[in-house]
Amino acid sequence: MRQSNELVELVETDAGTARVTWHKAKQARLVLAASHGAGGGIEARDLRALAAELPAHGVTVALVEQPWRVAGKKLAPAPKTLDVGWRGTWQTLASGGLPVVAGGRSAGARVACRTARELGAAAVLALSFPLHPPGKPEKSRADELLGAGVSTLVVQGGNDPFGKPEEFPEGPYDLVEVPYGDHGFAVPKRAEIGQEQALGILTEGVVKWLSSLA
Repeated sequence: MRQSNELVELVETDAGTARVTWHKAKQARLVLAASHGAGGGIEARDLRALAAELPAHGVTVALVEQPWRVAGKKLAPAPKTLDVGWRGTWQTLASGGLPVVAGGRSAGARVACRTARELGAAAVLALSFPLHPPGKPEKSRADELLGAGVSTLVVQGGNDPFGKPEEFPEGPYDLVEVPYGDHGFAVPKRAEIGQEQALGILTEGVVKWLSSLA
């Protein structure tokens, strides 16, 4: 259900039509632009939680839907095509003149890392960064994370099969762990924290980090 503070904008890119859903802060000092993963859209619980929380802290949230999602396709294209779609939205995301933090979950986090320096992102927020395919730690994508070149925050579920927090290499980034969380930050019923508490850890960590940027 669309919230009253949402504004939807279609953006033409070289990969097709993207869609940006704005959640605007009244007195914004930053924009957090965040895209989805390869298997879902902006309805992901972490993206929804950030869009609901951050405007009250002076951060406008722009949730970006890649052209393949807007076109109704079920499978994400190759990483290079995802980068093209993301690049094509950047002028719109930066049009207000505010610093833009590039963000995303899973595949979207990889896109943000790969393009941050090129696009002039103020920082990178990597939600559920897929450090490696499940069960294949030898196929590491750490170089994308370590090569972001700007201030970076990773928010990772403690039980993420794409890379648990303790698997991440040392590097120039901060990491917030959401205990018991899987790749979508869902926590099992037997966990010592509930789902709402888990999302609170996520949003609190992001708010604290964003406040340190300005």
